[in-house]
Amino acid sequence: MRKALLLKQVFIFLLITCFVRCSKSGGAPGTGTNPGGGTTNPPQSPAQKDVPAVDNAVKTFMSAWSVPGMSIAVIHNDKLIYVKSYGKMSATDTTSIKNTSLFRLASVSKQITSVAIMKLLQDGKLTLDSKVFGTGGILGNDYAGTYLGQLTDITIDQLLHHTTGNWPNDGSDPMFQHTSYSQPQLINWTFNSYTDRNRRGQYYYSNFGYCILGRVIEKLSGKSYEQYCKDVVLGPSGISDMVIGGNTLADRKPGEVIYNGQSNEDPYNMNVTRMDSHGGWLATATDLARFLAHVDGFSGVADILNPATITTMTTPSSGNANYACGWAVNNLNNWWHNGSLPGTLTEIVRAGNGYCWVMLCNTRSLDSQMDADLDNLLWPAVKDTSTPWEDTDQF
Repeated sequence: MRKALLLKQVFIFLLITCFVRCSKSGGAPGTGTNPGGGTTNPPQSPAQKDVPAVDNAVKTFMSAWSVPGMSIAVIHNDKLIYVKSYGKMSATDTTSIKNTSLFRLASVSKQITSVAIMKLLQDGKLTLDSKVFGTGGILGNDYAGTYLGQLTDITIDQLLHHTTGNWPNDGSDPMFQHTSYSQPQLINWTFNSYTDRNRRGQYYYSNFGYCILGRVIEKLSGKSYEQYCKDVVLGPSGISDMVIGGNTLADRKPGEVIYNGQSNEDPYNMNVTRMDSHGGWLATATDLARFLAHVDGFSGVADILNPATITTMTTPSSGNANYACGWAVNNLNNWWHNGSLPGTLTEIVRAGNGYCWVMLCNTRSLDSQMDADLDNLLWPAVKDTSTPWEDTDQF
């Protein structure tokens, strides 16, 4: 009898041990992943309780700005403490947005590119002072253009900080010209069409500059931009489902949301694939939170960059005291970035108080107040010490 009881106790112990190990590795039902790298579909973790202040703020924001669907994720000390999705695909497609839904990240893609460049820096493959174009430059004479000779002094540092003085994000942004052109065609066209403005060191936010950084990554790694990022940034962060997006509704990836244009904007009339390194990534809120957890400099999980490299990445230039290498920064040790395209509005925040969060929407307004409202959306909850977050890690 005692022997049978002992065997029963051993069996129960092994069963519990297996469950705990599976839960921590992401293999248990309800954690959002399975051992094959795919995704399950829980609305939220059974361990998570609703936070009414968050839910009410999100729903008020969605109502005010006609947002069909949205996903958010909040981490604290590198634990995923809140992840939830709201709303639907569109006015005509009432399919629910899920925690596993993929969204276009728009310019939140730049942080992926920045970290990939930092990995090359950390591995000794380049320096911030490395020249990019012409003889001795990383890209050498890979591209041709009448005005390319004017750009041979441009450095990696200037591309990261948007201080080349060229190709600003305005009505003449080359990344939104000639949407049928391939990347090489567009780059060559730009070097034949845009003269150097002789404003080196001055800050002009540039999508095209980050397009060039993508080509630097390809040149030095010998891989496609997407594959290198998956190998050295996303994979080591535990992310397997992020991909570069397509252009049309027919190119929609499995699990991807539908983008809803406002003010006659067409979300499916852009070359998003060509935007890869400045605006092409798709991600879930959870996976983007995983990325943050592995680059935020907090001690909860191991970062994929060393502390010195993280400091380099988050140090602004003299051209803009509030913009570092692909991250907006301030003197409170907050880092953040927003992304905006027709049908898309996104933001990631790494706050100095140990919280990080992700907000993804499947529409945008041309009214800049929507951007401001999104930026302010979760600050009250993360600053309020009485917010009833669960201390259960849902990664």
